[in-house]
Parts: sequence; C-alpha cells; structure tokens
Amino acid sequence: MDATKIVGEKIKSLRETKGITIEELSDRSGLAIEQIERIEDNIDLPSLAPLIKIARVLGVRLGTFLDDQNELGPVVCRKSDSSDTISFSNNAIHSRRHMQYHSLSKSKADRHMEPFIIDVEATNDTDFVLSSHEGEEFIMVMEGVMEISYGKNTYVLEEGDSIYYDSIVPHHVHAYEGQAAKILAVIYTPI
Repeated sequence: MDATKIVGEKIKSLRETKGITIEELSDRSGLAIEQIERIEDNIDLPSLAPLIKIARVLGVRLGTFLDDQNELGPVVCRKSDSSDTISFSNNAIHSRRHMQYHSLSKSKADRHMEPFIIDVEATNDTDFVLSSHEGEEFIMVMEGVMEISYGKNTYVLEEGDSIYYDSIVPHHVHAYEGQAAKILAVIYTPI
C-alpha cells in the first residue's frame, strides 16, 4: 500500500478511536476542517508541521502515522529497507512535492525521534512558506547544497555540514538554487 494513503487512514482511525470529531481536531490543531478532510481522504500530502499538530491533538508521536510494526528493542534499518518512501509537501506555493522521505525507524515503537534520509528533488520553486512546530530538528547534508531559512536568517549548508535548531522558530528547508540534494534529518517532537 502507498505510504501516503496509510498516513491519512491512520489519522482518521486514531481520531475516530479517540472520539474526536473533525471539528474538534480543527479547533485544537488550528487547521482548517477542509484541510483535515483532504488529509484523511488522502487527497493532500501534508507538510510535517500540520502532521505534528495533528499528532499532538491525538496524543501520539509523529511516527505513529508511519509505523508498520511495534518493535520494542533495537531496530536495524538496512540500506535496502530504506527504499520505501513517503512524500510530504514542502509548503511551496506552486509545487506540493519536492522531498522523498525514507524513514529509518518506522519499526521502532515508542520512539521520540524521527530519523529520515530525504531526497530533495530539483525544483524551480522559490516561493516558500515558513512553518513552525514544537520540537527540534537536526539536518546533515549528505549530497548537494541546502538552504535553511530560519527566522530572519538564511544558512547555506554544503556536503558534510549540519545544523541543529529549535523548530518552534519559523523555518523552511530546501535545496540551494533548486538543485537536487540528499540530507539526513532527525526530527524530535514532544507529545
């Protein structure tokens, strides 16, 4: 099954199990009812910020939407296992997809961090919308050059460079000058 469909289905199932209406989820998350419906119906691929807001309202980890097993011990992710991807939007005005996320921990239960290898596709988009959410992020550039807009600052990171920041500050991660890149990202979001 397509991982993007799993996310919408899991959100809807968790919401219904917890007896939370779409209206309540909207009020508590600050997201529009229509946006939640489109996510649950697998019409829209949300960016991480709305997913994190939904996870907080539902009282679950972000990873709950990506989990496929519930391994309590260590989880080894082989290179061949990380080929499964999920797409999230990039908060760009014209393009709704530009990053392919390879989860490195989807089998680990009760995790507090979400490690991903992310393939950043080349794009001509330059009209990015900053977003914020609770937690922290760590990014290391594996290939190419990345640009991180963080508050009023912009950071250009080359291969081997990394950045660690509080994600409550409005930010956006994208390839420098629209070129393709690959990054390791670890996202921490408190429940």
